[in-house]
Amino acid sequence: MGFSLDWSVFLQELPEGGVYYWEMLLSGLWWTLGVAACSWLIAMAAGSVVGTLRTTDNRLLVCLGNAWVELFRNIPLLVQMFLWYFVVPEFIPPLKAWVVAADPAHAQFLSATLCLGLFTSARIAEQVRAGIQSLPRGQRLAAQSIGLTTSQSYRHVLLPMAFRIIIPPLTSETMNLIKNTSIALTIGLAELTFRTREMGEYTFRFFEAFTAATLIYIVIAMAANRVMALVERRTAVPGYIAGAK
Repeated sequence: MGFSLDWSVFLQELPEGGVYYWEMLLSGLWWTLGVAACSWLIAMAAGSVVGTLRTTDNRLLVCLGNAWVELFRNIPLLVQMFLWYFVVPEFIPPLKAWVVAADPAHAQFLSATLCLGLFTSARIAEQVRAGIQSLPRGQRLAAQSIGLTTSQSYRHVLLPMAFRIIIPPLTSETMNLIKNTSIALTIGLAELTFRTREMGEYTFRFFEAFTAATLIYIVIAMAANRVMALVERRTAVPGYIAGAK
């Protein structure tokens, strides 16, 4: 008996009725996009702050920034996901009470978002640090010579240039973050991979289900890539970054 494909499975209803399989995958996609977007905001905010602190002259701030990066970068992502969902609430009574009382999906979403956001922030912090340190020392000195404070120098001179330089690695981190959302299925969040596996278990059409999921991940990752490429072109400094015009 040969293997046959049945793409019409997406137009079939679930056993309990009322919902089609394509709608189930779509609901998983919304969770994936929600986790990715919220995690990206956390990662950019925390990573920018930590990366900046690591380039200051204050040894305490540098040590704290280094500790942040080493902590989140050296613990496997899957372990961090379990820690945020199963362990951290045990040490924060108000959070534990909320997790117990809240809709499980909301607790899973919060845990996944914090985990992915902070994990990615450590990687972005390293890129921000490298971007700032790659700038000529004359830019920092020039900012100080016109009377800018340290914070003003970072805000108006160093960070705007550093972010332009690190857009390519930020693009990779954005795409990795989208793909890393699939780890959230391990704590029960019904994101795209969770729904795909669920569809396969219902229909035994794993090939069709995971082919669809693969194409969806490719589309959203490439969409993020194109958006970041547009940002890179629009913000490039002529004559400073290779390829800028």
